[in-house]
Amino acid sequence: MGKTKENRTGKKIAVLALLAGLGLVSFLLESLLPPLVLPGAKLGIANLFSLLALIFYGLPDALLVVVARTVIGSLFAGNVSLLLYSLTAGVFSVVAARLLFLIRPRVSLFCVAIASAVVHNLVQLFVYCALTQTLLLISYGPYLCLLGAAAGAVVGSLCILTLKALPRSALRKFGVREEDKI
Repeated sequence: MGKTKENRTGKKIAVLALLAGLGLVSFLLESLLPPLVLPGAKLGIANLFSLLALIFYGLPDALLVVVARTVIGSLFAGNVSLLLYSLTAGVFSVVAARLLFLIRPRVSLFCVAIASAVVHNLVQLFVYCALTQTLLLISYGPYLCLLGAAAGAVVGSLCILTLKALPRSALRKFGVREEDKI
């Protein structure tokens, strides 16, 4: 019985590392692309992997994926100040997604992804305003909400497609129980 639990824990760690690694790679690839519409605007495909970690394993493990991805990503990108924005926004957006999952039967995964992306953008804006001690850029808020909704729709669609494409047997092999899958 102990062997099964150890085996499941090892598989869980491997899947979490894979999700963090895929998030890191997608973050780095996306940073090479020109910004969308507004300076710094991106699709945030890396957030797909944090959302999958949340779905598969819950909030604490999803936060580990966010922290690993953002810390290593900011070091690889050579921009440690990026850590202030990405880590704070990533944590808040995953927590917001978890809170929305608590009312899941009434809120779709697609809507959770959209709301999470909007929260991510707004938290980054608030962090910037707090650091610069200026409220001038708060006028970007509505635009960031629209861009966040569009990015969240893309991430939500990708998440739904990923979950549909993954066979149930693969999820069980990776230590995800059927009742854990949202």
